[in-house]
Amino acid sequence: MSVIKIVVVAIAGALGSALANRGIAVYHDGLRPIMPELIEGRMKRVELATIAFGLSFGLVIGFGIPFSLTSSIILVHSLWLGTDIIGTWFPGTFEKGWMKDKKSMWGFIGSLVVGGVYGALLVVGLQAIVNLFEKLPINFFGSLGSLGDPIIYAFAIFPAVAVAMQFGITKGLITFALTILARQIASTAGLSSADGIALAVGILVLMAFAIADKPKGEKKTESGMQALFTERANRIKKNLPYIALMGAVYGIACNLAVMMEGPQSITALAAGDRAAATSITVARAISFIPLKAMTSLTSGVFAIDGFGFVATVGLLSPSWIIAAIAGAATMSLEAYSLVFIGKLLDKFPGVRNAADNIRTSMTKLLEVATLVGSMIAANTMAPGLGFLVVAGAYMLNEITGTRIVRMAIGPIAAIFTGVLINILAVVGLYIPAA
Repeated sequence: MSVIKIVVVAIAGALGSALANRGIAVYHDGLRPIMPELIEGRMKRVELATIAFGLSFGLVIGFGIPFSLTSSIILVHSLWLGTDIIGTWFPGTFEKGWMKDKKSMWGFIGSLVVGGVYGALLVVGLQAIVNLFEKLPINFFGSLGSLGDPIIYAFAIFPAVAVAMQFGITKGLITFALTILARQIASTAGLSSADGIALAVGILVLMAFAIADKPKGEKKTESGMQALFTERANRIKKNLPYIALMGAVYGIACNLAVMMEGPQSITALAAGDRAAATSITVARAISFIPLKAMTSLTSGVFAIDGFGFVATVGLLSPSWIIAAIAGAATMSLEAYSLVFIGKLLDKFPGVRNAADNIRTSMTKLLEVATLVGSMIAANTMAPGLGFLVVAGAYMLNEITGTRIVRMAIGPIAAIFTGVLINILAVVGLYIPAA
């Protein structure tokens, strides 16, 4: 196990917890708009911490960790959703300078230390599980690699789904057709990034429809709201040194392939396709700008990973030193651009309104792709039985009201299939195929 990997993830965890503790940045998009309630004294810290735990814990266990297990790369959800919880649980006040307030100082130090320990234990713990898998009578870890294949190839279709949701099925089908055509032209031309090119075309079509859209009755943001946006953006700018430091660490982590921003890019990177992983990070970052920018502007709390372009520059950088500099500069630029983006989105409400559809389409696509990939992986481990276990787990989860998020139940069931066949093999109820 690389010591560098442990150190980098530990530092990222320490910073994530500390920034969440001080209300500078959090990862969960749903937690960010609630942060002003604590910062401005309308909510107690224990209440916010309880909300953070409810929002994040299930995703850490059911989403972040399973995807991290399928590769040697940490999915950022498993780290920074956890640090959101850690940072909000530690005490601290905002009424006076936190460095002069003993309670806030100890809360900051405590979150820093525990966040770092959490990051280190996350790496060590996941590696221990991988090592355990490899020592089992039937080593199924290699079969898990096929779990992400549908994600890589199907991800390019999410813009078409978003277009259909917002602008109707006809325009959705047009986007779908253009995406397929772009992929096949790129593939026929022998380009290695055919899926990335298809995704880029889909994003461009989506943006074209969104920019041209002028919703009836849509009112521009009132001047009072614009003033609030500026005030909240200024709060983020005051904390720019901490944000830049986070960008530097994240840039290094992506450059060293220690951490990655999403299931699609982590799958591509684990398969050795750095170009595909890079194109995916660009698409996701562009798609999430409206959501992350608006939640940051309305709360004065930035996103731990910025808009997502730090992952892109980290992958493109020739060395970890360049990645650190580029990561810090990129996240600083993202923070500085908030007011400009807010005004831009005010001029193009169709783009702003597309944010929810983009997020929903990505989620729905991941639900389908991970289910299909999990079935393929599980059936590779145990022909017939794999399909049975994954399909059964998915349907039973649906009946219980999706206690485990849909995009996570497939990977969990695939891992369970691997454990199950080992147990059955020990008691003589399963004979591996020759």
